[in-house]
Parts: sequence; C-alpha cells; structure tokens
Amino acid sequence: MHKQIGRVLLGACLVAFTAAEARGQETVTDIVAFLLTNQAVATGDFERDRAAAQVGAETVTRALIVNLTSVPIATSSSGFLYRLNPQLGTVERATESFGGFLIERALTPGHGRASFGISASSSAFDHLDGQALEDGSFLTTANRFSDEAAPFDTESLTLRVRSSTMTAFASVGITERLEIGGALPFVRLTVEGERINVYRGETFLQASGAATATGVADAALRAKYTLVSTRTGGFALAAEVRLPTGDADNLLGAGSAAYRLIGIGAVERGPLMLSGNVGLIRGGVSDERSIGGAASVAVHPRVSVTAEILARNISELRPIELASQPHPTIQGVETLRLIGGIPGRTIAGGIAGLKWNPGGTVVVGASVRWSFTDAGLTAPLTPSLAIEYGF
Repeated sequence: MHKQIGRVLLGACLVAFTAAEARGQETVTDIVAFLLTNQAVATGDFERDRAAAQVGAETVTRALIVNLTSVPIATSSSGFLYRLNPQLGTVERATESFGGFLIERALTPGHGRASFGISASSSAFDHLDGQALEDGSFLTTANRFSDEAAPFDTESLTLRVRSSTMTAFASVGITERLEIGGALPFVRLTVEGERINVYRGETFLQASGAATATGVADAALRAKYTLVSTRTGGFALAAEVRLPTGDADNLLGAGSAAYRLIGIGAVERGPLMLSGNVGLIRGGVSDERSIGGAASVAVHPRVSVTAEILARNISELRPIELASQPHPTIQGVETLRLIGGIPGRTIAGGIAGLKWNPGGTVVVGASVRWSFTDAGLTAPLTPSLAIEYGF
C-alpha cells in the first residue's frame, strides 16, 4: 500500500508543476466547470471525477442563475398613487407612504398616470450553502485514510463572484384599476477562481481562471389589476412574464421563459402601509413558490421607511455536499467528491431602506438586502439605489 501511496504523491507532484490557467474562456459556465474538475488527487476513477465536476458546476451555476435571473425585480408600483374621489370629482393621493422595494402594493397609480426609473445594485457572493468561497476551505475532491478524519490529499476551490445590475423600469395606469409595466435589467458578472492541491501540508496551484460577462438579462413584462379597492387598502392580482433575453451560457439569463402570478393584499391607512404577497412561478430556471410582506411608514411628508421579508421555495435548487466512497485501487483509503443533495430549498431574506421625495414627483430610494438562510449563493449585504419619476 505504501508503494501505491508513493505513486499517488508522485502523480500529484507532476501535475502540480504544470498548473493550468484559463483566461478568456468562451463562457462563465466554462470557467466554473474548469475550476471544479479534479487534476491532482489520484482517485483512480475518471468517470466519477467527471460526474462530480459536472454536479458541482451545475449546482454552482444554478445557484448563480437563481440569484441573477429569478430574484424579484423592483416593484412596478409607482411611489405616487392616485385615485378618483367620487364625492368631490377630483383626483387625490391614495397613500402617504411611497411603498416598498420588492413587495407589490394592491393599488395602481391611476388612469393615465405613468412612471419610469432606474435602479442599481451590486452583490459580492462569498458563501455557497454556508461554505466560504474566498478562503480556500471549500473542498471539491479529497483522499483520506479510513481511520483518519482529516484528508491527506485535497483539492479546494477559491471563488470570487460579483454581479452588478442596473434595471430600467416603467409602468402606466391604463384604467383606474389596471396597470401595465416592464423592466429591463443590464448585468455585469465577474467570476475569478483558483483550484489548489494540498498534499500533507504542501500547497500547489493547479489551475486559475477568470471570466466576465456583460449584457441584457431576462426582461420582464407585467400587469396588475386591483380587484377590490377601498380607502384603507385593497386586493389585487398581478402577472409577470420573464422573457429569455439574457445569455444563459454566461449566466445572464435562465434560457427559457418564466411565468409568475402574484396575489396582493394591502392595508393603507394614513402614514402606514402593510402589504402581503403570495407568488407562484412556473418555467425559467426553476418552479418556485414565494411569500413576502412589507411595512412602510411615512415618517415625514417627503420620507417613508420600509422593511420587507421575502421567502422563496425553489424546487430545483439543491445543496452541494461531500460524499465518500472507497478508493478503487488503494485499500484503506476513501475518496471524497461533491454531490448534489435533495432538490427543493427555501431561501429567505430581509430588506430595509427609505424613500425620499426631493421635489415634484421624483422619488429616490436606497435599501440594503441580506439573507436569513445559507441556501445557495449568499452575499453579506446587497445595497441598492433607485430613482423614479412619475407624471
């Protein structure tokens, strides 16, 4: 067995001195798959190595796509909502607050009222399923003796993922109850990483790669109809279609259309707005169910503060795990590889921010989003800034 282990060490050293580098690969997907392919750990089973690399790449890219293409786009509801007062025959402000960020309101802006705006956000993803991506502790392949807990030969991945998104959005009230709108996101995605082999404390760089993708992501078309409208709130239904306008190979799009139906209930009384959403998605990167709520308070005629919670159950999102199998040629040695866990995970997060009316019908919004769960790719904080004009 000692001779066999000696051959393992020799092979690892030979590969270590020929570290590969991938720059300017065709797609972001290529880079992720390249960085997850074992080179140095002598597992004795190429087919299982290839299958593990494929599972790892699919899990990482799906987690990326979930965060980039299926996350709800900023609410289509305008900061300024109007409705007709039948007693006076005049149009008046329907609410004192400027609403939320991702949670929809039940009321529409009013007949002939339109708004458009731009929002920008940036995320640096540093964990996958609770495992750190930037410190080299994320194992992809390893060998260990059956009677030892720590592996003696490992390959680990270091990955830095950053996305920046700018979204142009607009909406218009067709009638007092019907509103239509759309949103077009533009995304810049950067992925950089290294694969590192460690044998008995000796570290060798095996591969490095980087890719950047910039372009249009999946566009959204929306419609909302207020079924019940009272002076203290209402109930509405909204529908959204995500068009596959983004480049799926570069993780800018899901590759297929998605359809979303949302039930909206809201109470708006004086400076307070409480709103709840229940959503169902079919198609796109995954089928999904969501539930969320928002509370907004007008603390000043020109300023409102908002807090939101949103939970999403994503049927095709699965955890990534290490599984052990006996080494096919070295007795007493186990090989650890990545596998995909049971699909169907729930991710949840919070949003807090404020909206400010500097004058006229301009609304400026600033918010911060964070995760409550460690499922999928997560970022510490995602700041966002938006400006909207209504007319």
